[in-house]
Amino acid sequence: MGDKTVWEQIGSSFIQHYYQLFDNDRTQQGTIYIDVSCLTWEGWQFQGKAAIKIQHSITALDHQPTPDSCIISMVVGQLKADEDPIMGFHQMFLLKNINDTWVCTNDMFRLALYNFG
Repeated sequence: MGDKTVWEQIGSSFIQHYYQLFDNDRTQQGTIYIDVSCLTWEGWQFQGKAAIKIQHSITALDHQPTPDSCIISMVVGQLKADEDPIMGFHQMFLLKNINDTWVCTNDMFRLALYNFG
């Protein structure tokens, strides 16, 4: 594996920034969303910013460019919320460059708690 592609560099930088803000200072997350950004969290649809305190550990990242110059980023990891046990999660981001700033237009999150056996 050689150097990372530009979309892997942008995606990885965004993911690192996103989780740093999410875990440490959610008041600053407004800078990565726009008014029409959508979040799906465990099947619930949100538009806007929610206050949830969680600590994340990222175990895998994948990034792909889209035909319309956006970037799809997929994250797999673990999270710890309050006194709950550690849980696995998957999260997908659609990133778009608007006025030379990468923002998240779509964000889908699922806990990895389901038994598909």
